Amino acid sequence: MTLNDLSGAIKGAAIEVHRELGGPGLLEDIYESALSCELALRGIPTKRQVAVPVLYKGHQVKHPHFIDLLVDNRVVVEVKATEKHSSIFETQLLTYLRLSNLQLGLVINFGERHVRQGIRRVVNGIDFDNDLRVSAPPR
Repeated sequence: MTLNDLSGAIKGAAIEVHRELGGPGLLEDIYESALSCELALRGIPTKRQVAVPVLYKGHQVKHPHFIDLLVDNRVVVEVKATEKHSSIFETQLLTYLRLSNLQLGLVINFGERHVRQGIRRVVNGIDFDNDLRVSAPPR
């Protein structure tokens, strides 16, 4: 499965979760758990709350960062449940991608009335699968 196929499958699963849970209004943790469950039902391996060490000049800082979902060991999903989108979500996700040495991530904001409008794709690099030609958000 290409990264484009995988991100499409994740988006489809998010739409199903949003529809099944009745839209916005729940906590992030509930959407995260339900999305993990939906992906598993679709045969897509997913890990929740994956620790990623943060290094400073080669030294690990006291606390690791926890990725909401790591899908198929290739895509980082950051789950949100806010009424309004903020560009800081993409900036944070790009940092998480760099820390984990991964290339593709999705911010999924279940707080939107239509979750499709709350899905943002973030790429750490360009053209890594010969089918993605998207760049990271400007700083």
